[in-house]
Amino acid sequence: MYGQNISLPSLDNLFSSESDRQDAKLEKVQNLRLSELFSFKDHPFQIRDDEEMQKMVDSIKDHGVLTPAIVRPRPEGGYELVSGHRRHRGCTLAGLDTMPCIVREMDDDTAVILMVDSNCQREHILPSERAKAYKMKLEAVKHQGKRHDLTSAQVEQKLWAVNQVAEESGNSRAQIQRYIRLNDLIPDLLNMVDEGQLKLTPAVELSSLAPHEQEEVLEYLQYMECTPSLSQAQKLKTASKNAPLTPESIEKIMSAKIPSVSAREPQIRLSVSKVEQYFPKGYTIEQMEQYIIRLLENYERNRSREGR
Repeated sequence: MYGQNISLPSLDNLFSSESDRQDAKLEKVQNLRLSELFSFKDHPFQIRDDEEMQKMVDSIKDHGVLTPAIVRPRPEGGYELVSGHRRHRGCTLAGLDTMPCIVREMDDDTAVILMVDSNCQREHILPSERAKAYKMKLEAVKHQGKRHDLTSAQVEQKLWAVNQVAEESGNSRAQIQRYIRLNDLIPDLLNMVDEGQLKLTPAVELSSLAPHEQEEVLEYLQYMECTPSLSQAQKLKTASKNAPLTPESIEKIMSAKIPSVSAREPQIRLSVSKVEQYFPKGYTIEQMEQYIIRLLENYERNRSREGR
């Protein structure tokens, strides 16, 4: 009809097939300049120039980057790396200017989940890295699955999110919660966990202490060159609930011997503060005890000789 607006197909639609148009929608690998690629915000995984990195550099020099990185556009320009931080570093060390990437539009929660999942499958990951990564993913999953009905309970929602993170990581829910609690440790104690000096389960118990209490515990551990057992860490946690921990209360818990079930004889107890001045700095309680026993044995031998 005269005067009616008529919608005409575009030139692309006129001269392209349906398969061409579908192909245009597919993600394509692009070679992007390394200078245009930026690290993911609060990326929890360390990029170490270690032996594994050198192997990656050698592989890149010989074969190129076999798996493209996944990036998303940044509002301020350039691209944010979601997956491929180590490959980006490897390309830099290999002297390349570009690397293959897949550009994908995604929201923050989707990007966090992809970033964590693509890194947590690696073999060598520090406990602190898992702790930060699982916490980031948990918050993203909770936000994605947030329900707006009035009957939803926050506790149920959190458990549902923890279960999802656990299932997708291959860990138990309890293990995921343990890792996340490590985020409450002061940096020096968390570093001890990473270095294998402090075991995971005692560290989880210590994470319940206030930061200043953790500092007091750390000072004791460094001075005595020891680490708490799970039982000792639990006692420190229980004592902290009743009153703030002090150097005296920490020493009392850490120096107490666990009584044997079968032992019925009276026991002699010496305060570490009373005898530590007679030992080299850094002696553990066990070393002090063994030294005292050897002194008594030598004393008894000398006394026996004199009595002959």
